[in-house]
Amino acid sequence: MKKVVFFPLVLLFICSIYCQDNQAFEISDEWLSKIESIAPAKPTVENVSKKKILVFSKATGFYHWTIPHNIEMLKILAKKSNAFEIHVGYDIQNFDKKNLKKYDAVILNNSNPNGPKRDLFYDLLKTNSSLTEEQIALEAPKYEMNLINYVARGGGLMLLHGAIVVQNNSVAFSKMTGGSFDYHPKQQRMHVKEVDADHPLVNAFKGDGFTHVDEPYFFKNAYFEYDFRPLLYIEVDKLEDVRKSGSSNINYVSWIKKHGKGRVFYSSPSHNAQSLDNPELLRFFLDGMQYVVGDLECDDSPVSSK
Repeated sequence: MKKVVFFPLVLLFICSIYCQDNQAFEISDEWLSKIESIAPAKPTVENVSKKKILVFSKATGFYHWTIPHNIEMLKILAKKSNAFEIHVGYDIQNFDKKNLKKYDAVILNNSNPNGPKRDLFYDLLKTNSSLTEEQIALEAPKYEMNLINYVARGGGLMLLHGAIVVQNNSVAFSKMTGGSFDYHPKQQRMHVKEVDADHPLVNAFKGDGFTHVDEPYFFKNAYFEYDFRPLLYIEVDKLEDVRKSGSSNINYVSWIKKHGKGRVFYSSPSHNAQSLDNPELLRFFLDGMQYVVGDLECDDSPVSSK
């Protein structure tokens, strides 16, 4: 009798531990206090002028429940480091040329568009304007070019997780960001490793990487040009439900790159706010913010040139 009862209890216990790794939860004072307590006490590069950052957080397609958690996390990093001023935006006018000039960098916070167009600016105009289809087709590319030109002229761009999908069918956008979204297997526990443990932007992980539950993103389009400096990777043969089409066992999930005079930082981690409980990941994001605004200098030469 005891064995019959004990076995399901063990399974329930194991399941409960796993579910805690990916189950959505509301933002609480307790959670905010925890993130504030483990966030870096100071930035890696100190004594810099405070930079203004636009955190664009509107999703028109798949909604990542961690969007508001990321906003609060970024606010805490900004306040505690005293290095940034965070402005949260949801409207397409944030990408007006004059408005973009107000900011030192833009963070796209899981701002996923709808399919099959995968065009955030089209979606924003479609849902929030009275423009005709023909007018939207003319106007949407202008906002995309505003952002591309903003980065090319020296602005910073940081993309969190699903934001790689923002203009997923645009070759120009893919070349700027370093790739486009292809697919992801199911959420699963994975060990994320540093490509070069000595690189300044991964110093936070101390050569050990980190383990968490996430969606293992795979990429297409400009990704295969490797016109970026990879930071983190996962081993494909350690994952479940992978499409067996690639020739490499290395799948990069975070990188940095130059685009004109500007800088781009992409981090696929993380899909779940539970990952933010890692102080090393918070340091990684803060360093990424300092990189895109130009405060943290490091090697961002593309691997394709090596």
